[in-house]
Amino acid sequence: MYYGNWRGVVGVIKPTYRPGSLEEMIRLLPEGIGVIPLFLGIKTGGEKERLDALETVKMKVAELARLNVDLIHPEGAGVFMLRGYKGAEEIVRALETEHGIPIVTTSMVLVEALRALGVKRMLVVGYLEGEINQKYARYLMDAGFEVLGWEAISAAFADLGRVPPNEIYAFAKKHYLRYPDAQGILMIGSGWRVLNMIQVLEQDLQVPVVQAVPARVWAIQKRLHVRQPVKGYGRLLEEMP
Repeated sequence: MYYGNWRGVVGVIKPTYRPGSLEEMIRLLPEGIGVIPLFLGIKTGGEKERLDALETVKMKVAELARLNVDLIHPEGAGVFMLRGYKGAEEIVRALETEHGIPIVTTSMVLVEALRALGVKRMLVVGYLEGEINQKYARYLMDAGFEVLGWEAISAAFADLGRVPPNEIYAFAKKHYLRYPDAQGILMIGSGWRVLNMIQVLEQDLQVPVVQAVPARVWAIQKRLHVRQPVKGYGRLLEEMP
């Protein structure tokens, strides 16, 4: 372990070269946690591209294992969610057995965060459209959740980082009000910049909001046996359940 990374080192595998979520995660992680990022280079976000990326993910996991990190976090929920809940679990178990290092995927992080906040029935807000969302929903339902609705904002995959956060807030709020039985909102995906809207949505709607960046910071802390709450980005990081 290098000096300065006295709390541990996490290796992350980013799906795209898009800036934003990596910087957000590093800012929110406590001092003393080091980050080694690798990249897949996904361009379109389509189903085939995500399915094909699994073999590259495995190579990146092996590369991080050789660097002797303390935790490996492959990002990009779809790479694993498209394998189904049980199928994704089996892949992770096999990689952990092969490399002897704990692994947590984005899909695992989201499931754990929803459970920790007591959300069973949810609205999902995302930015991908089409049949892929039905497969993502099946993953969540097999994990024990009830998906009341799945709404996708209209934006080109390459331009997600340019969608104003207040527009995303308005979109999520409008659709949440259509599902009064929802116990929370899952904002799936790291491509858009929604970090500053999470607490605002929670305050206005009085339900938990789960998004990948705070959820992975929470899960990384948990696995590295660190507990440093962060205020301003929603209940998950502030309460550290």
